[in-house]
Amino acid sequence: MPRSQRNDNSIDKTSTIVADILLRIIPTTKREREAFTYYRDGMSAQSEGEYAEASQNYYNAMRLEIDPYDRSYILYNIGLIHTSNGEHAKALEYYFQALERNPSLPQALNNMAVIRHYRGEQAIQQGDPETSEAWFDQAAEYRKQAIAPAPSNYIEAQNRLRITGRSKEWEWRKRNIRSK
Repeated sequence: MPRSQRNDNSIDKTSTIVADILLRIIPTTKREREAFTYYRDGMSAQSEGEYAEASQNYYNAMRLEIDPYDRSYILYNIGLIHTSNGEHAKALEYYFQALERNPSLPQALNNMAVIRHYRGEQAIQQGDPETSEAWFDQAAEYRKQAIAPAPSNYIEAQNRLRITGRSKEWEWRKRNIRSK
């Protein structure tokens, strides 16, 4: 039985009903509906911390989904699972793949920045300040890219840029965008 049919949560049940109605109204193929069901079940399992089940559902959705935009969100969620499991290299691979299909995915850019920042902190703990600065610089670049399309969504990223002294270029760009 698909997870979407097992939900005990009334919000999940409501979401499932609304999604099912939309799938009936919007013209979709059987393959698209099946891909969406796997995706939805993956999100449900992921929200409950059932990462193995979520991954399996996402991989099944990827097998069926052909739309690059929709695939980008599946790839992004697989990246989230790898991030949660501490598999940062794998997570970055999935975030890159998601961005190849959908360059307007600031959450992937922000997560890539967080991973790079974490690696910078690890380099400091290992006594390698030069490497840490390189990681922090990369993190700052990804943060700037994430902030650009939706500045109000990434206040913490903006604060991190200010704290680390890497916000000057961003502040200049932000002022020029506002003046146009």
